[in-house]
Amino acid sequence: MSVLRNPLFLSACLVFWLNQFLEKILGIYIPIAHAYLDDLLAMPVVLGITLQVYRWIHPLRENFTFSKAQVVVGWVYFSFLFEFLLPRWSTTYTADLWDVFCYGIGAIIFYKLINIKS
Repeated sequence: MSVLRNPLFLSACLVFWLNQFLEKILGIYIPIAHAYLDDLLAMPVVLGITLQVYRWIHPLRENFTFSKAQVVVGWVYFSFLFEFLLPRWSTTYTADLWDVFCYGIGAIIFYKLINIKS
């Protein structure tokens, strides 16, 4: 199945967009969603888009999937960048271990439910 047709991927993208619309356009902030929803959806959305691009260019096409190690590297990369490096460089970012946990849950959701062969 194409990632772009995966209902979970599409739902994650839609919920992410809706949350951003509520916050940035309407100025509506739901506290728990504002704090953790984007972090929870980051891995399914980012890894989903990346997987789809790989499937367009890789010889295995729709049978290409990311290994556990590749998904873990994505999770570690996001955690390190957004929860360690960026908070040290800018006051815009705040380090939060719960965000790392949310990235991890999102990575598991991606690996189990989106990262599947046709």
